This record gives sequence, structure tokens and C-alpha cells, in this order.
Amino acid sequence: MSTIDPDLSKVSRLPLGAGDPDRHDSLEAALSDAREYINFYDWGKAIKSEYLGYGVEGIIYIFLFEISPDRPEVFQWIWVIVGDVPSAFIPGDESKTPYQALDEYIGAMEEWVEAARQGKSVAKLIPVNVDANPANAEMLAGRLKFLDEKILPLIES
Repeated sequence: MSTIDPDLSKVSRLPLGAGDPDRHDSLEAALSDAREYINFYDWGKAIKSEYLGYGVEGIIYIFLFEISPDRPEVFQWIWVIVGDVPSAFIPGDESKTPYQALDEYIGAMEEWVEAARQGKSVAKLIPVNVDANPANAEMLAGRLKFLDEKILPLIES
């Protein structure tokens, strides 16, 4: 399977391990959430390396994980987005930078919002761990607008 390696000049490598006492608590909590999220899936044997792509305390963190894939169709690089938004992964096959990963995340979540607003099935869309109803769609739409207008422009593309 061909893959595009991420631009590691746009991320900061994080030490593997249980925790880093010098790291800020919110970053450590977000990294723990991202690890739990990625480990929920059965397509990776192990996390080989971890990187921080971007973070805004209390709002969003974008992590990049290099994994040992369990199956040939699984990508070696996986972006994980956590924070005050639905957690999600973005396969690293085309997103080389945190900017691209967040842009792809926003687009996928906007598809979910539109389907939820219209009462359509979200089964084949990015998984969101809330009911697909208009109220949840509007809440998420507001967060996505904030990410698109205020956060995305701050991230170096």
C-alpha cells in the first residue's frame, strides 16, 4: 500500500511512556485520551512514536501516531484529534500536516452535521459518539465553525 509520510517538521516528537512530569497536565490528559482512543481500535499492534501537531488547552489537540499496523490495509501513520470536540482519527495516507488533518476532520464532521440535521443515516460517516439529531448537529456545527475560523488559520500549513 502506498502512503505519504507526514511532514515531521510540522510536529513535535513526544517521549513514549506513562507520562512526563514536566509536561502540562492538560496536554498529558489529552495525550492519554488520544492513546485510549487509538487503542480502542484493533488495527494496531503498538504505538511506535507519538507527536504533537497542535494544541489549544481546553479546545483541541492534534496528535500524530506512528503505529505497527495489524493488517496490510491499515496505515502506519494516524492522526488523532481530541478535546472539546468529538474524538476522531484521520488516516495518515493523505494528510501530511496538522493543518491538513484538522481541515479533513472539519470536512468529515460537517458531513455528519448535515446528515444529522436532515435526519439521514450517519452510519457510513465519521463516527461521533452522540445521537445524530438536530440539537447535537447544531452544537457540533458551532464548534466546527470556531475551529475553521479561529484555529485552522493559526496552524502552519
